[in-house]
Amino acid sequence: MDLKIAARIVAVIALGAAMTAAFMALRGNGSQDASSPRSAYPGGEPASVELERCRAVGMAAIADEACRKAWAENRRRFLRPSRRVAPYAAPPIEKDQSRLLPLSPSTRADTKDPRSNTVGP
Repeated sequence: MDLKIAARIVAVIALGAAMTAAFMALRGNGSQDASSPRSAYPGGEPASVELERCRAVGMAAIADEACRKAWAENRRRFLRPSRRVAPYAAPPIEKDQSRLLPLSPSTRADTKDPRSNTVGP
């Protein structure tokens, strides 16, 4: 085997090993589980605990004031826009006056167009 080919093979293998090592180092050790975010409330969110209670109560939750407040808060939290939405306004269009032709009549006022009196089929 040629020495140049062997050197290229070794270089490709070394580059692959270096990329793998860099990927493993950037990935971390795996102790942080991204699929289960930590909650500030270990027993569960207060709103979700109240919603669970209202769900368990059934139809009697309609008359319960605490359930109605929890439902209203839940709607407000999820239906509120994340940022203020401004109405769309189209940007003003500036016309380039240098590209416009000067206004001039195509025919002179004292001459009459001979085709104006003709009637088409």
